[in-house]
Amino acid sequence: MEIKILKPQKAINKAFLKIKPNRTEIESFKINLIQLLDRTNDTESEEFHKNLVIDFLKKTYYEPNHFVNTKGKTDLVIHNSDKPNSSVGVLIEAKKPTNKTEMLTKSKINVKALQELILYYLRERITHKNLEIKHLVVTNINEWFIFNEHLFERLFAQNKTLVKQFKDFEAGKKSTDVFYKEIAAPFINEIKEDIEFTFFDIREYDKPLRNDNPKDDNILISLFKLLSPEHLLKLPFANDSNSLDKRFYGELLHIIGLSETKEGSKKLIERNKKGERNTGSFLENAIIQLDSLDKINRLDNPSHFGTTQEERLFNVGLELSITWINRILFLKLLEAQLKTYHKGDKSYEFLSIDKIQSYDDLNSLFFQVLAKQQSARNEDVTELFAKVPYLNSSLFEPTGIEHGTLFISNLQDDKTIPIYASTILKNENGKKRTGAISTLEYLFKFLNAYDFSSEGKEEIQEDNKKLINASVLGLIFEKINGYKDGSFFTPGFITMYMCRETIRKAVIQKFNETKDWNCKDIDSLYDKIEDRLEANNIINSLKICDPAVGSGHFLVSALNEMIAIKNDLKILQDRDGKRLKEYQFEVVNDELIVTDEDGELFEYNPTNKESQRIQEALFHEKQSIIENCLFGVDINPNSVKICRLRLWIELLKNAYYKNKIELETLPNIDINIKSGNSLISRFDLDADIKKVLKSSKWTIDSYRTAVDNYRNAQNKEHKREMEKLITDIKNDFRTEIGKNSKEQKQLDKLGADLYQKYTAPKLLDEDLTPKQKKQEENNRKILEEKVNKLKSRIEEVKNNKVFEEAFEWRFEFPEVLDDDGDFIGFDAIIGNPPYLSYYGRFKVDMLKSEEIYYKRNYSFIKNPIIDSKVIKGRFHSIMFFLERSLKLCRKNGISTQIIDLNIHKKPFVDIREYIFNNSTIIEVINDLVGFDNVFSGQSILMLQNKKDNDYMVSFKSGNVTEERSNYLKSQLNFKLTPPLSFDNTIIQKVNSKKSGLLGEYYPKNLIRTGITFTGMKDEFLKIKDEKNKRALLEGKKSISSQYCKPIASTFINYDKGLLKELNDKYAADLDQTKNKKQLWIGLGDSLVFESPKIIILQTGNQITATYSEENLCLNLSLFSISNKNEKGQKSDINLKLVLSQLNSKLITYYALVENYIQRRSGAVPQIRLKQLKELPIIIPEKAIAKQLVDKVNNILQEDNDKTRLTLQDDVDKIIYKLYDLSAEEIKIVENASN
Repeated sequence: MEIKILKPQKAINKAFLKIKPNRTEIESFKINLIQLLDRTNDTESEEFHKNLVIDFLKKTYYEPNHFVNTKGKTDLVIHNSDKPNSSVGVLIEAKKPTNKTEMLTKSKINVKALQELILYYLRERITHKNLEIKHLVVTNINEWFIFNEHLFERLFAQNKTLVKQFKDFEAGKKSTDVFYKEIAAPFINEIKEDIEFTFFDIREYDKPLRNDNPKDDNILISLFKLLSPEHLLKLPFANDSNSLDKRFYGELLHIIGLSETKEGSKKLIERNKKGERNTGSFLENAIIQLDSLDKINRLDNPSHFGTTQEERLFNVGLELSITWINRILFLKLLEAQLKTYHKGDKSYEFLSIDKIQSYDDLNSLFFQVLAKQQSARNEDVTELFAKVPYLNSSLFEPTGIEHGTLFISNLQDDKTIPIYASTILKNENGKKRTGAISTLEYLFKFLNAYDFSSEGKEEIQEDNKKLINASVLGLIFEKINGYKDGSFFTPGFITMYMCRETIRKAVIQKFNETKDWNCKDIDSLYDKIEDRLEANNIINSLKICDPAVGSGHFLVSALNEMIAIKNDLKILQDRDGKRLKEYQFEVVNDELIVTDEDGELFEYNPTNKESQRIQEALFHEKQSIIENCLFGVDINPNSVKICRLRLWIELLKNAYYKNKIELETLPNIDINIKSGNSLISRFDLDADIKKVLKSSKWTIDSYRTAVDNYRNAQNKEHKREMEKLITDIKNDFRTEIGKNSKEQKQLDKLGADLYQKYTAPKLLDEDLTPKQKKQEENNRKILEEKVNKLKSRIEEVKNNKVFEEAFEWRFEFPEVLDDDGDFIGFDAIIGNPPYLSYYGRFKVDMLKSEEIYYKRNYSFIKNPIIDSKVIKGRFHSIMFFLERSLKLCRKNGISTQIIDLNIHKKPFVDIREYIFNNSTIIEVINDLVGFDNVFSGQSILMLQNKKDNDYMVSFKSGNVTEERSNYLKSQLNFKLTPPLSFDNTIIQKVNSKKSGLLGEYYPKNLIRTGITFTGMKDEFLKIKDEKNKRALLEGKKSISSQYCKPIASTFINYDKGLLKELNDKYAADLDQTKNKKQLWIGLGDSLVFESPKIIILQTGNQITATYSEENLCLNLSLFSISNKNEKGQKSDINLKLVLSQLNSKLITYYALVENYIQRRSGAVPQIRLKQLKELPIIIPEKAIAKQLVDKVNNILQEDNDKTRLTLQDDVDKIIYKLYDLSAEEIKIVENASN
């Protein structure tokens, strides 16, 4: 056994390291820690010192959100919530400072303190089946030893020998010394694995703890974080893009002129209602100017922005407002970055009312400062903004809509805006500010109340400002864009997981194809790589696209993941080709974290040569990946702007000084992120452009060069020149492809036939009979009709409204064309496409022309046109994105999309078949959580663009959690054969062999749900009379697995008098509902609870049931089946016989095929009472029935997990035989549960 000791900084989540604690938190920590140390007393007991630790933890961190106290014989525990009956998250063994004998040391750990901790752990983990323990701690107040639960799980809970010894010890009720000396101590001595823990001695921090120098307090930050609930309980912390500061979000919406409202259960972002609009807000100010200057009617295509004048004003005003706010927030991040680079020097601040007093000044900052080199700036801005760098970015060039409508300088300066009711602004007395204020001053003061400097080392936020992470801007603007249904922000831990899984597979595939290797994973790839430069070039040749890019979250996650892959392959290098071997680059909480060998966060220092080397390497690494590898398309131009902003921000994080005053300029990455409808194109991906290349001066290489030159244009003139060149090339492609389209070729042929046969002069007149003449005339009319139809079709394509926003994948990205101009495709498509249903209760309307286009151009739609009439279908945007994404992938490319769980339902049958016929499914992950404003379940679907006829599809169920984003908690795997359906012969056999349905053997009230509290649960938690005290089972925390012993989560007061009293109390409310029979509260059937019963979990991807004869109450998330009830109903069927079938693999299989286990609201599958009653039951002959009941009895009594599984397999075999399943059919059922 080797002991590995981590310093506090090394143990803490690296993304959490970046979070700045505020001064108030650190001062409270110092006061409480000094108090803890000063109150220690060598003459006092262990109990005395344990209480000191409790007081310190409560006062510093855990009150009121977490209950901290002793539990049973365990010294000290921290619960996962504020309830004493909630699960335990941290176990602490506390010793007095003078107890050297029993206390661990850094070199000797096999002592009583650790032996005690192991016993407490096994009691909690094995006896109480607690899966929510996070850390274990041993302390004597001065020294702290902190163990991650994963170590204890692996070494102790998973060791069957130790667990058996523990169970025997507990059963024997022997002295704890027996466990310590005869079980724990020998076991620890035999451990061969490394033992890793975090260690610190508070006495080493005494100086910074007690002196008055605030700078020394930075040393305490890691200590402060190590004992926090964010570390010890592994709670989420506000650093990533899922964590939205609601006050910041609400006040920013207020300043823009928007508000968040609820429509039913959905949240929508809308313009403020009439009477509540503030003319000083950005949106209303813009709308007033647009209207008064009649700007909408002067647009080239006003209908693009809506059907009514009011809708058009709003959409144009919103697009302008988002453009302006985008720039301002980017500048706030730049300002924070410059201050960080220069040690907080306030002379680098430039976003204030002192420097920018009007919208004219702001306009000058945009276009006369940031878009111009310092030598070319006007005198009136040079001195004022001397320290603001030139950025050379499209972000600071006027947009087309600004040229066509308004610049920010057109807004009225004299408008004011009332201060937000929940404002962060304070007056001179420290109280919430009220009244009205000019909009610009308000915006600058509001932004200045937050800390935007998220990059850099650990330090304290002295002004107690809240941190606004750069990535949170994506969430804010995705929500703002979300006023139109369909697009949803994807949580960071999901984008991180999807990018990791997809891109690593794509990288391995790329190396295998390029080098003719057969690597299976990144480790085997690492062993093969010899040439770092070549390896970098191979990875940089990867092409990744999000066809519904939204805020760009997936592309930012992809950028971070590609750098992390290079780090893992040890090929990251600086601009001179030297390895960055002293640094670690990894993705944590969806952020790229850079640390040195000591675990210190990297911080850029322009005066330090090594720091400059790393910063330059990171900037150009990101630039290279963004330019060469990342592409995005979105129908919403606002989304495109936001995505570009996100990528520019990622580069800004690593911007570096080329000299004392000049920052490295940002490239024109806007050409990689384009606006258009990903689903609609005039030209097919296989449209021939070889003739275009032959007949023009362009080559694909010259096209690529033009795009590359555009990205790195040195000035506006160069950029415009490249822009014109690229436009000319694409226009030539459009024209020539149009000439060579199938329709045009067919028209040319028919036109030639018509001319030659009926129009061209003939040398000799033909003598035709009247009958022949009539036939010829008829043939001419038919030919003319065909020609006219084709002309109309071609003209329709040219002028059709459906093509207004069409995106031409065929030639928009030359990076995915080969030298002959053929479309190769992307290595990976990753995204979360919009959820728009064109059928059902929440349908959105589809244009007729759209419907015709989709049915003509999407292969999954069967027999779409009959006699020129469109057959009605039930469509969803997901269907079209799935087909489009597969077609956009290169051969063997990977498409990973988030899809709606409705894909398992009947309307999706054609797209499912298309998927099976045209791809290989790598993985499906159901039951995703974390989506805001989404009410159907989500899945991740990973496909490969190759057809493998011999494969099985792995369907997983489980949540991709922040803590466990590198693997999945799989509850059930399905392996299904094409075409995404189960074997119907199995279902037919079950239906033909069954004796009846479960509901037929158990009358209505013998199968029932549990207690209904309807918000009154707290009333029944007050136990007034012990005779009414009943144990209550609640869902999965009580029924964790099939045949398990039910664990009561709490106790209730089973008092029917109280029930009547409360129901009478709410009689008036019942009258209002006009439903006199409705009970707000119901305590269920006491005889059912007291009798033997089957208990069934409602949720999960399998039927999970157990048996109990105890007097147990159930809540609404559980079903019960009993043989008698208070109404006198009875059943003679043996409950254990029924249980053997409910828990069988075959019945779960049946329930899934028949859609009895449903995914309706939310992401958690569940079975309803109605469907439960429709499950098949077979009543076998007595001998077999007895055999099954005996097996169930054995399972219920067995503690050994392996033996239980063997017995369950025996039950399954009997049931397969009862239904006469063949070996092949059994294999299908078994595969579905592996």
